[in-house]
Parts: sequence; C-alpha cells; structure tokens
Amino acid sequence: MKRLLFSLLLVSLALQGFAQDLKEVTLTNQIKEVTLFLSGAQVFETATGSLPAGESVLLVKGLSPFLDEKSIQVKGQGNFIIQAVNKRLDFLHEKEEGEKANALEKEIAEIEKRQSSLRNRIQVLATKMSVLSANKSIGSSQAGTSMTALKATLDFFDAEHTKIANEELQINTQLAANEQEIEALRNQLYALQQSDDKAKAEIRIRVKATGSGPATFQINYLVSNAGWYPKYDVRVKSITDPLQLQYKAEVFQNTGADWKNVKLRFSNANPNQGGQAPIIDKWELNYARYTTVNKFALPQTPGAISGLVLDEQGQPLPGATVLVKGTTIGTTTDMEGRYSLTLPTTAKTLVFYFIGMRTEELPIQGRSNLNVTLLADTQPLYELTVRGSSSQLEKRALGVEPVNSSMDAAPLMTNFVENQTTVEIQVAEPYSIKTNGERTLVDLKTYEIPATYRYSAIPKLDKDAFLLAEMVDWSQYSLLEGESNLYFEDGFVGRSILNPAALQDTLQISMGRDRSIVMQREKVDQFSKKRSIGSNITESRGYEITLKNNKSQAVTLQVKDQIPVSVNSSIEVTTGELSGGVLDPVTGIVTWEITLAPGGQQKLSLRYEVKYPKSERVILD
Repeated sequence: MKRLLFSLLLVSLALQGFAQDLKEVTLTNQIKEVTLFLSGAQVFETATGSLPAGESVLLVKGLSPFLDEKSIQVKGQGNFIIQAVNKRLDFLHEKEEGEKANALEKEIAEIEKRQSSLRNRIQVLATKMSVLSANKSIGSSQAGTSMTALKATLDFFDAEHTKIANEELQINTQLAANEQEIEALRNQLYALQQSDDKAKAEIRIRVKATGSGPATFQINYLVSNAGWYPKYDVRVKSITDPLQLQYKAEVFQNTGADWKNVKLRFSNANPNQGGQAPIIDKWELNYARYTTVNKFALPQTPGAISGLVLDEQGQPLPGATVLVKGTTIGTTTDMEGRYSLTLPTTAKTLVFYFIGMRTEELPIQGRSNLNVTLLADTQPLYELTVRGSSSQLEKRALGVEPVNSSMDAAPLMTNFVENQTTVEIQVAEPYSIKTNGERTLVDLKTYEIPATYRYSAIPKLDKDAFLLAEMVDWSQYSLLEGESNLYFEDGFVGRSILNPAALQDTLQISMGRDRSIVMQREKVDQFSKKRSIGSNITESRGYEITLKNNKSQAVTLQVKDQIPVSVNSSIEVTTGELSGGVLDPVTGIVTWEITLAPGGQQKLSLRYEVKYPKSERVILD
C-alpha cells in the first residue's frame, strides 16, 4: 500500500513538473459586452495573442475574483486544440495593487506637506501686512513732511501691499488646485481599495498548436456583486395628453473589474434563482390538535423606508445593496451609507449585502426607518480550478475537436428581444462603469402610451384626490416591478410602485395627489341621532361630502365611502340616502362615478341606521 501511495505521489509530482515546464503566454483581453441580470452579470471578453508551437498555457488576467467557476465558456479561432480551462486567483496582482495604493497615499502626503508650507507662508504675509499697517504714520508730530518724502512713502506702501496681495492670491489659487488634486487622488485611492481589496482572478487555457501563429478567443462567464433594478419616470403634462414612461435601469457593480466602453444588455432573468419546477406533495389532513398553525398579526407596510448601512466600526458602507426580498425593487447606498426605497404593499423583508460582509435579512414590521450593521465575512476566496461546462468544451479537453469557430457579434440597434423564457433589452450606446458600487442610471426606452385618466378619492381617509392613469395592452412593453418617480404638469408629485405583475387587463399607475380638487366630509347633526325603541337602540348617521373642481378642465372622479356591515344577527343596518352611489352589500363600499366641470361643485349624501339591543354597545364613530 505504501509503495502504491509513493508511486502516485511521484506521478503527481512529475505531472506538476511537466505542467510548470509549459510556456506561459499572457493574452491581451478586453471586456466587450455585459449582460446584466437582476442579480449577477454575464461578461463577454475577447482575448488575443500569439501562440507558440506545441503545448502552452495562455493566461487571461485581471478578471473579477467573483467569477463563477462553473460558468466559464471559451471558444477560440486558430489552428490549435483547447485541452483544458482552469481558473485561479492571482495574488501577485493584489500585491501590485497594494503598491499602487501606497504610492497614492505617499503622493497625497507630499501634497499635504506642500499645503502646510503654503499656509505657513500665508501667515508670514499676514504678519508682514500687520507690521506695515502699524508703521504707516508719515513724519513726526512736530515737523511736516515734504512732498518728496510723502510720495516715496506712498509708493513704498503701494508696492509692498500689492506684492503681498498678489502673493496671497497666487498661494490661495495654488491651495485650491492642490485641494482638487488631493480629492481626485483620494477618489482614485478609494476606488482602488474598493475594487482591488481582493485578488484578481485569471483564466488559464491550456492549448496544443501545430505551429506558431495568432489566436483569438471569446470568453464568457458569470460574476456576482453586480445587477440592475428597473426604475421609471412617469410624466403626464395634462389629463388630455398621453402618458410618457421613461424606462431606466439602475446599475450597480462591485465585481472588482472596471467595465470600459462595453455594450450592455439587461435581462429579466435571474440565473441564481432555481429553475427546477416545483412538485406538489400529499396534503395530509388531521385533527386540529395535531396541527400547528402560527398566526401573527403583521403590521401594515409603510409607503417608504430609509436608513443607514454601517460596518462593524460604525462607518458608512457606500455601494451596499438593499433589496426588497422577492421583488425587483432595490437600490444601493450613497457615499454616506444611506438608502431610500419605495415599498410595495406586499413587502415584508429587506435584504442587505456588501462585498466581504455577511448578508442580512431584516423584517420591515411596519417601520419606515431601518438601520443595519453588516459583519465581516471571514470566508476566504480559495483558489478554484474549473472546466468549461459545455459538452463541446469537454470534447476539446480530450483533444477530439479542433476549435475554429467564433461568436456572433451583438446587434448595434437598441431593442427588446423576447426569448423563450426571458426578455433582454439591448442598449446601443456603450457605457463605462467603474467597480465602486456607485449607482449608474441607464436610459433604456421612452414610451408615449395612450392612457385614460380618472381621479380616485376616499374622503373618509384622505382629503386629497389621487390621479390614476390607466393603460390597456401594457404587456407589450415588457415592464418589471419597480419604483417610479411621478411628474404631473411639469412638477414632481411623489413616488410610487409600478406593478406590471398584477393580473389585470388594465395597468393602473398612481400619479399622486392633485390638490386642485377640494373635498370635505362632514357629519350632519340633523341625521345623526340616537333613540331608544322598546328593547332596542337605533342610531342614525348622516354625512355630506362636498367636491369642488378648481382645474381648468373637466375631471372624472371616483369617490368611495362605506357603511358598516353587520356580522351579528342582532345588529341590523339599514341603508338610507346615497345620492346615486352604488353599494356593494358584501363589503359595504359605496362608489360614486362623477364628472365635475371646470370650477364645478357637487354634494353627496351618505346615510344609514343601525339597530341593536339595549344591553349591547356598538362603535359607529
């Protein structure tokens, strides 16, 4: 057994020695395209170089350390065979980047040293000016001063003051320029520290060529710590104009590698989400005493939430990702670690994550402010070895299939491509996005959409009317759930959630409040009485709703109120005057559809009676 182990060890060492003897060639690589998913991104690179004859190892350097080893695919063009594809971490790059950071810090220190010297000179000049001012008396108190002496003295003071003022101006100008240079260097240092605090990854391609010559490779792989969120600007000039919908993508990337002038695609797919179809299990029904049911009264979801994301030292984390779990609604923190999100009514949990930190999931629980401290993740980036996942790549690794194919170029026009299960948005204009976590907004498409407008009001709950834009055939626009900024009549009116996932033929977008429609709901004492009849008490209620349109055009207004619905046979509810409103007997909701002319006014009445036993009490107000 020991002999067998010894023999295997010798074979392993021999293979390692043989691998080390292979010539290594570093290819020139460049990112050409990036497909951004809701979580993660697929990066497409080209790499070129000159291959020697025989076997060699080609290196593609400077890649993201968050490269998914299972996703690497390599295609080549040239007279050679791809034998294997590996990935490993390049820790030498980390050392080089550390040296760059040290150089930047030294440069900042040198400029700050010069700044101190310049400020000292400013103090000297101020002292010099004080001395001149203290000795500006001309002549003595007993004798007069000749005109020649007076002129010489004035010329001296003028020359010295001018000289000091000019030097102060030059120093202040230099100080301002130095401050700008320091700020630029600090930004560069921050970006370097954020993007290169991990080792870079490299892909090693082992090839066998019949002769020396040029070679071209197309490489694509998945990376984490990047993605996009759909955002919208919804603009309505007036309720007689079509709705303008600006579809945008908020991009974030902390992959550790900058994207320079790359073509962007945006996909509604999520490769990190499981694609396995669910299987329904048997439902075993038993007595209640053998069944555990957890029922918790969840607080109402707030309309928006904001907060701070900090590290263990209490310092802000710029570029941290905040996501509403189970949705495509999210954002990243600003330079002060702050975030702000508009929440859908179904929001329950926020997910916080940042490179090198543990992911946190926190329940919202009705809060409008939620701060979080992320702890460091001690899990290291281990060296990984990976093979391409396609069957063609496996054949090449066995030396069966020579590689002479090339990838098709992406189309240049901007359009929406509907695949079998996903939708991709292609953007023609190339973008440069640094790996610093900053938010980048990319304009995807602007639509002019025919819409009908109506106002919705519930004066019992809110004194303002809300404008609703309704769109039919909205599914053709391939929209995703996301935050929307609302603009009405050239003014910002608030934020809302655009939810195209609703199972409705008509998509409604709330355009916010319109205070040009005035409402008032008052209790009418004449119809609000309490009287006792026999063993019962009868209470009546009457309300008057006044509506006024202060706009210059007619508006259609849907008004809702309610009467109570009895769930007890001893409580009787009788409906009175409703001014033409339609009552839903199941919910008790009363709905009016009203058209108000410009400057028009209308009053609505709501009356009902409730009869219940004297021994009981009901709450009507």
